Amino acid sequence: MFSWMVWTTPVAIFFTCIGLMLVGMTVWEIKSPTVERKGFLPMATTRGDRLFIGLLGAAYINLAFIGMAGWFTQWFSLEQEPSIWWAFVVSMGWLLLALRKG
Repeated sequence: MFSWMVWTTPVAIFFTCIGLMLVGMTVWEIKSPTVERKGFLPMATTRGDRLFIGLLGAAYINLAFIGMAGWFTQWFSLEQEPSIWWAFVVSMGWLLLALRKG
């Protein structure tokens, strides 16, 4: 069924983290309903809003990194393309920032 998709370790970890976050946020929302607040984002948001915005940003960071990996190799005179783990770390950092301060 999924033979067309290349499941690398970073991809599997990324989607596992998303699934675990969704389950965790659902349980947290049931136990403690959220209150809207305003952080650095230009609107009042709930935890679910910030998770959604953070996940979108994380996806865009990963896609941009994949698209620019060849350029990074040329710009920085690397022998091989940089590891996707860099994008994973940056995207998870963005997600934590959006959830915490957004």
